[in-house]
This record gives sequence, C-alpha cells and structure tokens, in this order.
Amino acid sequence: MTLTTFALIRHGQTDWNAERRLQGATDIPLNDVGRGQARDAVEVLSGYEWDAIVSSPLSRAAETADLIAHGLGLSVTRRVPELIERSFGRAEGLQAGPELEALRIPGGFRGAESEDEAAGRGLTTLDALAEEFRGRRVLVVAHGTLLRVTLSRAIGRTLQGIDNAVLNLAHHHPVGGWELEYFNGQRVMAAAQG
Repeated sequence: MTLTTFALIRHGQTDWNAERRLQGATDIPLNDVGRGQARDAVEVLSGYEWDAIVSSPLSRAAETADLIAHGLGLSVTRRVPELIERSFGRAEGLQAGPELEALRIPGGFRGAESEDEAAGRGLTTLDALAEEFRGRRVLVVAHGTLLRVTLSRAIGRTLQGIDNAVLNLAHHHPVGGWELEYFNGQRVMAAAQG
C-alpha cells in the first residue's frame, strides 16, 4: 500500500486574524507576526523531505508557502485555486457582534459557501493531490477553516480551530483513507482513520 504524507499548514497571521475578523476569500496579506510564524515553521518542517509544495493563491497563503520554501531551500510547485479559504460572503471583514449574527443561518452565513461545500471541495482537492503525488510528501499551505472542515471530513470527527503556521501531518492510504498524525503541532494519540 502506497502512503502519501501531507503537511497541512495554515498561513501565518494577518491583521484581520489579530482583529478576529472573518477573512474568507478576501485577500488579506500577512503581517510581520505572520511572516515570523512562517519562518519559524521551517524548523519543524525541515525534519522531513518534501517532494512538492503547493498553496492557495491568496497572498497570505502564497507568501507563507514562499517563506517556508525559501527556508527549506525549495520552490513552490504551484498555486491551487481550489485551496482558497471558504467564502463567507457578506460576513467577510466582520467581527463577532450583531452585524455578523444578523447574517448567520444554520451551517454558516447567508450568501456564503456552506461548511459542507468547503469540506467537499477541500477533500476532493487533497484526494487529487494524493493521486498526483502518490507515495510522496506534499506540503500544503492553505487556510484555517478550509483545513479544519476538510480534515474533519477526512477522518470522520470534528476538529477545533487550526493555529497559524503549525504542523498538521496527515497520511493518505489509497485503500484505508486518511489518518491524522499531528494536529496543531501535537501528536494525535489515537489517530483515527476515515
């Protein structure tokens, strides 16, 4: 059985992250803290050999991938449009409060991509990458909500928020599905398979 290994990294911090605003598909750049987080991620990621680095085309993920690739002495293989963050529609840019709550509906926000749609898009994309890079190691830089809902679906249990620029390590088995080894930089004690 051929195992494909993925490092799934959320981009570094942005000003909107620091302000606790929903970013979604809005293209908000990294801030200096985020750039430092990306550089710091290199230390953990350098413990592995990577065959490919792909990222979302949104600037916060693309720059994180570029900084990590530079630190590893590699280059980014390509940007993958299907890895953009879940769209939150009119809720993007809002902080918790009445204005955001007025847009809330079961499973998300009015006019936004549903959690289910985002998870389906994310898992389809990771499955395609697993097929393309079968038996290799792929470093993916994307977004917190997209990675959380995708991994939750892949392993069949609900995961909490994903931290900026930390290691989430998952393995794809062509027959057995997905197994999560590290989540938010911590080894998962009883790795689940989905």
